[in-house]
Amino acid sequence: MGINQRVFLPFLLVLTLLSAGQAFSRPYDELLASGFLRVGVYENFPPYSFKNADGEAVGIDVDIAQHIADEMGLELELFWMLPDEDLADDLRNYLWRGHVLDHDHKHERLSGKKVADVMLRVPYDRNFNYARGYIGQGVYAYQNDLIVMMMPYQRETWKLAHNSDRLEAARTLAVFQYHPIGVEMETVPAFMLTSVFNGNLRNQVRHFRSPAQAFQAMVEGEVTAVMAMRGELEWLLAQHASDSLKMGDTTFPAMGKQHWDIGIAVREADRQLGYHIEGILEPLVMSGEIASIFERYGVTWEVPAFYDF
Repeated sequence: MGINQRVFLPFLLVLTLLSAGQAFSRPYDELLASGFLRVGVYENFPPYSFKNADGEAVGIDVDIAQHIADEMGLELELFWMLPDEDLADDLRNYLWRGHVLDHDHKHERLSGKKVADVMLRVPYDRNFNYARGYIGQGVYAYQNDLIVMMMPYQRETWKLAHNSDRLEAARTLAVFQYHPIGVEMETVPAFMLTSVFNGNLRNQVRHFRSPAQAFQAMVEGEVTAVMAMRGELEWLLAQHASDSLKMGDTTFPAMGKQHWDIGIAVREADRQLGYHIEGILEPLVMSGEIASIFERYGVTWEVPAFYDF
């Protein structure tokens, strides 16, 4: 076997396996002709995508998805997603291959798996999108080449809310050596708070299944503060009107990334759809009109760093 064959056979094998497992996308013209747009949003994730007491789908991302579908002249079909261990898993399960446990959509085009046409609330990370990994024999390949991250439409950040009756201000995380703080389990704040200051905060960190449960614990006095994403905390503060519950101005220098852009993702084969959606959302972002959608849910909209020229 020649040197070129030895080098490129592993590479070709990987490409073959990837294409065999990929859910075939709907061609752009076929999507338009179908009359509907399937948008992936996270399930039970207020204020972004959730169902209200009447069972209606609501939230910032639901409203954005509806706006996109309306502008395209299509009906909106929401595709509710449950988060897996990391972003790569979510993109695989809901955008380009389909979930391994999905046995209910044999009618879906070629793949037998249900996948979204476009996925919202995707952290916009060029390094992730163009990451390369070693596949053997001196060959490197793009690890996420089946998807494209596009159109940042929000800047998200980690924040801290606290009960001012128990703690007047939280100017530094060091105060949580003496006050209990709630976090969602297996999140960046959970890992960060249990490791900073040589682990001296660990005994004061309380882990909950969601920011809402952590916030309720603060309302009931079990914890003094909660650390989560700003949008989640602003929504929860709006639901629990109280002069004593406040958003803090604490910064987190020990955290690798305190702010990040949120955008969309489409399959590599669906760039035309992605460009169409960019054309719909970009004017809203550049003009700031998108802020009105966030205001409906008591959330502050911040222009993505992508547009901070």
